[in-house]
Amino acid sequence: MKVTKDLVAASATPIVLGILAEGESYGYAILRRINELSGGELDWTEGFLYPLLHRLERLGHVEASWQAVAGERRRKYYRITPQGLAELAEQRRQWQTVVDALTQVWPLLIPQEGTA
Repeated sequence: MKVTKDLVAASATPIVLGILAEGESYGYAILRRINELSGGELDWTEGFLYPLLHRLERLGHVEASWQAVAGERRRKYYRITPQGLAELAEQRRQWQTVVDALTQVWPLLIPQEGTA
């Protein structure tokens, strides 16, 4: 299954903010977590993630800092801000409204098991 670009774009902000609400992280680890959470169905690229992280940083939803890891090159770590947590709560409220509406309409469109 391939998730449409529109759905990926719409869900990108709450997914990234939700991951960062678990704790600070860097780009590659965020990409791995997205892949893990989606069972491999969401295969984001760096070209999709980094502009999103930069936009979230400009909006004040995340902060970033460079950190050195022993024996490895420096990484830019991102962490959610209090403003980002508020945005995540709002995104969750909006997505719940969408999920509730879909939950009501899907049973009307999809035959129940054993009735088709």
